[in-house]
Amino acid sequence: MQRQYSGTPGRTENCQIGVFAAYVSTRGHALVDRELYLPESWTDAPERCRTAHIPENRPFATKDELARTMVLRAQAGPLPVAWVAADAAYGQDSRFRRFLEDAGLSYVVAVPKSQQVHGPPHRIPHRPSSHRGMAAALLRRRRQRASAL
Repeated sequence: MQRQYSGTPGRTENCQIGVFAAYVSTRGHALVDRELYLPESWTDAPERCRTAHIPENRPFATKDELARTMVLRAQAGPLPVAWVAADAAYGQDSRFRRFLEDAGLSYVVAVPKSQQVHGPPHRIPHRPSSHRGMAAALLRRRRQRASAL
């Protein structure tokens, strides 16, 4: 726990920050992975980490690096990962967007309105039918639940 910026309240507070991955399909959604973000002031303090039961070999990693690691784990796992959604904390990092493009993943990320975004030099294959199908199925499901009430 330390004073650091958190997007939830939109200011610096005494808090812990986590990076989370959720999986969404037409059958539902669930959290599938997580990482605790540790500031350098923690990873550079072995005694502090020991007291908090954090493994000694845990190196410092930015939130973007943690997210990239989680995407790689998801791709190596049994779930069919086709696209990624992320907030501006990740979308503003061009290296993260390029990583997703290089991994062959479609994505939708928020970026600050002040940031200029340039498309990739090559065209990313677009799979509209799978995205539209998922969105349509989710809407049907939501309507069915609402009509059941």
